[in-house]
This record gives sequence, structure tokens and C-alpha cells, in this order.
Amino acid sequence: MTKEEQDILMKEGKMLPVMEHFYTIQGEGFHTGKAAYFIRLGGCDVGCHWCDVKESWDPNLHPLMNAVEIAETAAKYCKTIVLTGGEPLMWNLDILTKKLKELGCTIHIETSGAYPMSGILDWITLSPKKTGLPKEEIYQKAHELKMIIFNNNDLKFAEAQAEKVTDNCLLYLQSEWSKRNEIYPKITDFIMENPRWRSSVQTHKYLNIP
Repeated sequence: MTKEEQDILMKEGKMLPVMEHFYTIQGEGFHTGKAAYFIRLGGCDVGCHWCDVKESWDPNLHPLMNAVEIAETAAKYCKTIVLTGGEPLMWNLDILTKKLKELGCTIHIETSGAYPMSGILDWITLSPKKTGLPKEEIYQKAHELKMIIFNNNDLKFAEAQAEKVTDNCLLYLQSEWSKRNEIYPKITDFIMENPRWRSSVQTHKYLNIP
């Protein structure tokens, strides 16, 4: 298959660069503790310096997989599917999500919102980044806003982003992992002063699971 043919299939969403896919337990946000099948797509140009999956950034490093086949594999394990990355909305998710819905799945996505939306999505976790702000359309569709806190300025950024989502959107603050001992006391104080926010902890890292 030529590079041109691959590019066409990727643009159509028939083939996707899959860094990894695995069955585990959701570790973050509202659905913490729920069994879920994760599909991690390669490719991201948002470039957070604290990203814990920098190896996902270059889509060319990851094998192209047939969207229908990966959907069929995922649905055999679990009916809750999480699309993550990288930045999954870099790609056309129409074919993947259509097949997942045909197989009876509920589809979650974790996204910075920096790219246009595609696909059928049941739960949208919006995690805005300063280096690539979300498209305006996604703020009104997000079910939860997950803000990663690395320093005090990030709390101000979180408040500004919270003003853009709906009143029904759940608000979460989550420490960047390496600074958790320093940041979680600040998050705790902030939430007690601003009780509409909740704390999110990467429980999967404590459980030593993917």
C-alpha cells in the first residue's frame, strides 16, 4: 500500500494509527472504577511538557489498524470503550464509533478539544490545554471538564475554562502525577473554597494497572 493510499484511508477513518489497546479499569474522573476497553490513538501536536505518553505524539511510530477490526476486538471484552491518545480527534472517528455502536458499546473520549469533533460519542471528557485551546463547539457538549494542575496558574486557567462549559458539566481538578504531593493539598483547599469542583486522582497508577 502506498503512502498516498494510506493517507486516503486515514482521512476516511477506515484506518487509524493505534499506539495501544487494552482492557483495564478507568482510573480517572466520573467513571473511575469502571471496567473499560481503551483505544489509544497515536498523534498529538498540543505538546504538553508534562505529558506521560509522549511516545504517542508521532502517529508514524504506530501501526495502522482497520477501524472495524479494532472495534470488533474491543467489543469482545467490554461495552464501555474509551478513545484516548495522543489526541483522538485528530482523526475521523465516524467509522470506528459507528461500528462500536452497532456492537452495543458506550463510547467515551478523552480529548483536549483542539480538533473538530467526529464520530458518535456518549461521554466527552474535555481536558483543555493552554498550548491548543478547545474548539468552541465542544464546550457545550462536554460531560466533564478535567483540568490538569501543574502550578498555581493552572488553577486560574481552570476557572476560566469552567466558565465556558454548561452548568451540567462536571468539574474535576487533577494533579500532574509527578507533583501530586505538592499539588493535591492546594487542590483540596481550592475545592473547599469552590465546592462545585471535584478532585480526580489517577487511581490506576496506585493500582499499578494500565
